[in-house]
Amino acid sequence: MSHLLREKLQQKGLKVTPQRVAIYEAIIKLNNHPTAENVIEYIKKNHPNISVGTVYKVLDSLVENALLKKVKTERDIMRYDAVLSNHHHLYCAETDKIEDYEDEQLNLLINEHFKKNKIKNFKVQDIKLQITGQFNTHNK
Repeated sequence: MSHLLREKLQQKGLKVTPQRVAIYEAIIKLNNHPTAENVIEYIKKNHPNISVGTVYKVLDSLVENALLKKVKTERDIMRYDAVLSNHHHLYCAETDKIEDYEDEQLNLLINEHFKKNKIKNFKVQDIKLQITGQFNTHNK
């Protein structure tokens, strides 16, 4: 996996450093829309010399270079998403958990709606839904 990550960094013109690779890899391995704190905690286990400041700088750099996206929760907690394909999010208000939600039919419906119903003085570039609710942990 690190070879692919190195390639993606190079394609964006970023210098491939062990810190960037480790932090990028952490986001992907955590696979749960981690916060910066989650990434720091994960990184410290295998890379104790990577500073907190470096983690934040690398995360910002990865977002600026479109390798990650930021996802803000209802509790105003910033999380990071390595999945760049068109998808939405299911957000559990009780646990603050986020899961990816893909539905091609929903995407078509939304896109058709905004093709027909333009918003005055506004150009839609991207639409991401955050569907808020509660995950059912019991099978009833």
